[in-house]
Amino acid sequence: MKPIQLENIRKTFHLGDTEVRALDNVDLAVEPGDFLAVIGASGSGKSTLMNVIGCLDRPDSGHYLLEGRPVGDLNRRQLADIRNQRIGFVFQGFNLLARTTALENVMLPLLYTRGGLPSAQLHLRAVEALRRVGLADRMHHEPNQLSGGQQQRVAIARALVNDPAIILADEPTGNLDSRTTLDVLALFQELNDNGITIVLVTHEGDVAEHAGRIIEMQDGRIRRDFSVTNRRRA
Repeated sequence: MKPIQLENIRKTFHLGDTEVRALDNVDLAVEPGDFLAVIGASGSGKSTLMNVIGCLDRPDSGHYLLEGRPVGDLNRRQLADIRNQRIGFVFQGFNLLARTTALENVMLPLLYTRGGLPSAQLHLRAVEALRRVGLADRMHHEPNQLSGGQQQRVAIARALVNDPAIILADEPTGNLDSRTTLDVLALFQELNDNGITIVLVTHEGDVAEHAGRIIEMQDGRIRRDFSVTNRRRA
């Protein structure tokens, strides 16, 4: 079963009297364990594609199957559950709460998990997620006490804490220096090697080359879709 399958996806925005077709009959199948990079110029449709895949926005038409489940049939609560439990999100701006420790930031998605896990279990799961990204010794630090790379690792731990099958990363290295970028990409590659499907949006070609597959967006369409034969290892 493919984790992500899009068929004839269309999404149009209206800016005044102008109609912008952000996605124009997009077909995309993501295989289990793919590390897919989405590249393209500003306005090419890559961020809209990410929003549709992440159930943050509904397409105007077409079919989207997420792990074999028709997304178009789901209500708001069901979509919220998917975003919380099946998909982990990582953003360029980290989106961490200030004056809140790394541990507390990572625990946030668990507070919305249905079933009401005991607080001790929530704590253990958050600690384990921080351990996976190499930050167990920084769990009591607040964001302003962490470097940019460490903050992004906290954000990745938060994305991992509910054991998602898919991680969507939107320009996750955009605010990082070159050395820290490689550290974060190495972490994504490690997670992918452990079976997590990753879709990463980037405008940087050298970042995309760390993925196993690249699609290039242009004018709302997939212009190219190819495997990376000499994939970079961070």
